[in-house]
Amino acid sequence: MDTGATPQLGGRSKCSALHKSTPLVSGLTTESESEHEPVKVKREIVVIKNNHAEAHTKRTLPPKPPEKPAYVYVALYDYTARTDDDLSFNTGDKLEALDKSFGEWWLAKALTGISANNTGYIPANYVAAVESLDAETWYFPDTKRLDAEKLLLSEENQQGAFLIRHCESQSGEFSLSVLDQRKVKHYKVKRLENGGYYVSRARTFLTLRALVEHYSKQEDGLCVRLVEPCKKMEAPQTHGLSYNTADQWEIDRTSVKLLNKLGAGQFGEVYEGLWNHTTAVAVKTLKPGSMDSKDFLQEAQLMKKLRHPKLIQLYAVCTLQEPIYIITELMKHGSLLDYLQKDKGVSLRISNQIEMAAQVAAGMAYLELQNYIHRDLAARNVLVGENNVCKVADFGLARVFKMESENIYEPKEGTKFPVKWTALEAINCNKFTIKSDVWSFGILLYEIITYGQMPYPNMTNYQVIQQLSTGYRMPSPSNCPKVMYEMMSDCWKENAMDRPTFETLQWRLEEFFDQDVSSYDDANRY
Repeated sequence: MDTGATPQLGGRSKCSALHKSTPLVSGLTTESESEHEPVKVKREIVVIKNNHAEAHTKRTLPPKPPEKPAYVYVALYDYTARTDDDLSFNTGDKLEALDKSFGEWWLAKALTGISANNTGYIPANYVAAVESLDAETWYFPDTKRLDAEKLLLSEENQQGAFLIRHCESQSGEFSLSVLDQRKVKHYKVKRLENGGYYVSRARTFLTLRALVEHYSKQEDGLCVRLVEPCKKMEAPQTHGLSYNTADQWEIDRTSVKLLNKLGAGQFGEVYEGLWNHTTAVAVKTLKPGSMDSKDFLQEAQLMKKLRHPKLIQLYAVCTLQEPIYIITELMKHGSLLDYLQKDKGVSLRISNQIEMAAQVAAGMAYLELQNYIHRDLAARNVLVGENNVCKVADFGLARVFKMESENIYEPKEGTKFPVKWTALEAINCNKFTIKSDVWSFGILLYEIITYGQMPYPNMTNYQVIQQLSTGYRMPSPSNCPKVMYEMMSDCWKENAMDRPTFETLQWRLEEFFDQDVSSYDDANRY
């Protein structure tokens, strides 16, 4: 074959056709392509050097910013460690929550304050998330109007003290309560459709914080400029004594030291005590044989689940040997009965008496909601703390006590109760219900109004039983407001179902101080 020959196919070789579609050398074209297409020229890239630029140097990276803690909280109250595993802190300290799985007690690390960089357990209800509404010192969400007035009128607060709370009469609204000339005035804080807030429509704010900041600089229609948040009178009760006793009901008897004797009753004595050398508590020591420890522990399992600001919190028990100890929160002034009898009207006025009765009704309304019966509601079983704070105590214990006394009536074996506080159906039929507690509340109202006088004066237990069966009821005590006696009479109706609920009794008592929404001040009139 002649290798120099160039075979023809349609005027162009197969090889040239192949080269057209796939060039063998970049930047070149075949001879036949050059006849129809422009020649491609390879261009060189020229780098222009800037002589004025600084020489490149390797720069060090800036330090990494510290990681922001995932859950940062601010302390709302002071707390002193009760065990070696607890963490002490003061109001305003910042803490990081490390583990919330313990429920009411969290494992936390202190970021600032007296325990900075230390780790330990804290009560969850003593802190609030940073920047949250709950963290604001002026925010008292669940405070009722009556309690707001009581708090603001305390000696610790000065002119212009204030707080913001949930409005009782209108769900979703807020109320601003302000101290002016030793009187408390209230303003509605209303919401805008876009989520803002206002006291007067002339000026609106995106947040409650912005509202407070504005009225802290000028009155602008309020009765007085907002000066400082209302002082918090007392820290809330913790759930149990510490994180490791919250679910451990039985504690070591040697961890409890009895100090001053506070009083004695038909079932035992009450002492001021100290738990773990750190925590003040009240200790009720029960007379040997006064109750069966198994029955008591069974009842205690129910009692410890009941938690309300107007109920005494049960912390722990010691039942492995007698006398049985019941450890509860400590109330400074002891029983309401002793408190009333010592005062005799010197400092307590009718407004104070009604307010104390309202607190007891609030605690009992909670028990009513939980379908729990007290069985022994009386002034002796209500305890008093700072600022006339009242809390219902000894709920449920009556049904496990076994001792008799002069005030106990026993119609048949196994049933015992104080006659002068007991409903007619409970005396006659041993039938205890929340409605029999309502009857007892009527007697407690009598005790409050009379500063602790014995009900049915000059009558024996037997006479009381006989007279009640004929329809007799105690007459109105002297100086008793008509509406208060009407409330007592409602509690003593023969048909239990005709008696009011504790919820009704609570709002009727609170109504003395909050008649209607017209009692709110108007920012536009100043």
